[in-house]
Amino acid sequence: MTEFKRIPPEQAQALRDNGAVVVDVRDPQTFSANHIPNSQHLDNHSIHDFITKADLDKPLVVVCYHGNSSQSAAAYLVSQGFSDVYSLDGGFELWRNTFPNETAQG
Repeated sequence: MTEFKRIPPEQAQALRDNGAVVVDVRDPQTFSANHIPNSQHLDNHSIHDFITKADLDKPLVVVCYHGNSSQSAAAYLVSQGFSDVYSLDGGFELWRNTFPNETAQG
């Protein structure tokens, strides 16, 4: 894959269930308040370490607030060598509405 794909929450959930890595690019406070279980928070300070330690061929789902910022982040991750990248359409807000019991705090 040379580009990322935009996917709905149901497809993101299926990828997650099959071992995809979920990264959240929202601000740290918002992430801490509520996020997709087992997702990792990524920001300008942590992205370098994430990239150097990640399996570049493992599916990667990028999440933001509403699905806009995740597209930019997904494109960047593709440019850094990730081969299977997805942006969650509708972001965490649509995820929370679709899967209200699939959120975590902390």
